[in-house]
Amino acid sequence: MLTVAHLESAYGDSQVLFDVSFAVAAGEVVTLLGRNGMGKTTTVSSIMGLVRPRGGEVAFEGRRLDGLPSYRIAQCGIGLVPEGRQIFPTLTGDENLLATAAVRDPPARWTLERVYELFPRLKERRGHLGSQLSGGEQQMLAIGRALMTNPKLLILDEATEGLAPLIRTEIWACLERLKGERQAILVIDKSVDALARLADRHVILEKGRVAWTGTSDDLRVDPSLKDRFLHV
Repeated sequence: MLTVAHLESAYGDSQVLFDVSFAVAAGEVVTLLGRNGMGKTTTVSSIMGLVRPRGGEVAFEGRRLDGLPSYRIAQCGIGLVPEGRQIFPTLTGDENLLATAAVRDPPARWTLERVYELFPRLKERRGHLGSQLSGGEQQMLAIGRALMTNPKLLILDEATEGLAPLIRTEIWACLERLKGERQAILVIDKSVDALARLADRHVILEKGRVAWTGTSDDLRVDPSLKDRFLHV
């Protein structure tokens, strides 16, 4: 579904990504792991066209994405839950969700009703402005907004960062349900144990390069990986 091949990206003269390659298949959950500053968000930004790659290729369902504007990439069927949520603060919950709603062929899987079924808390707050919601509610809204684009691939950048434990548990349960529905997901998060339970495969970045790839079982049986690549 998603293929990233020999990706190179930079901010001005500072190169961040070096020959990054990985793939996400239909119905698969893949993680990007690594310490802060190792290139995870830059990888996502390069996929979404928010950073223009300097080299390599990004393809989705066989179509080249690198070089396309971000809105065209989203229209191809990729939904992004960005770091920091970035919801619309002056729109209500309903308006935030409807602002990104996309009708695809076949008919849309995700509607207001389905999002509110996934996050009942949001239904209770649907008339409140984005700025009036708690951090956890804003994160649920950001996920719901991405789902309303009816994505073939959902990308989440630090979906549980800074949230209370109870809310994090709710977010992980949501992602488990999406996986059960065969939603393809690429996720960045620091909760390695939760990711190991959720994901099919993992990609660890170190200084902008792919340092390791493997399954959750591979990650569990080699505890040295956390010390080498993930612990501060």
